Amino acid sequence: MADLTAVYQTYNNAGSGIAASYLSANNYKNAINQADVGRELIVKIAKTNMTDTQLNAYIAYITTSHGTSGSGDSAFVVAAVGTADGTAFESGVTDVVYLRVQGTGDLTVGTINALTGTPTATIEAIFTPAK
Repeated sequence: MADLTAVYQTYNNAGSGIAASYLSANNYKNAINQADVGRELIVKIAKTNMTDTQLNAYIAYITTSHGTSGSGDSAFVVAAVGTADGTAFESGVTDVVYLRVQGTGDLTVGTINALTGTPTATIEAIFTPAK
């Protein structure tokens, strides 16, 4: 957020041009926040020489609801796919992929680890709405 602490907020009506009040300090206020969806997770999937087929299987699992009557993982939406250095995913070469997934429920990454190719999936970050 921009530092607006030196900006006048209102002026008095005496014509003197003297500020009647100032903006309070609004910078350096760090808080957990997520404004787009219920929850957003950064999921890291590591697998030596991951293929398109394997990555698609991992994504298909994440985007499918598991369990019944509200138990089990919720379906998440994959909002972005990326790598640590920003290079493109290359099938059979890339070893680590990051997914930015959005949803409102839970995601158990241990079940992803049991999928084909035995990847190692971890949740690297969780963004939630401010409370």
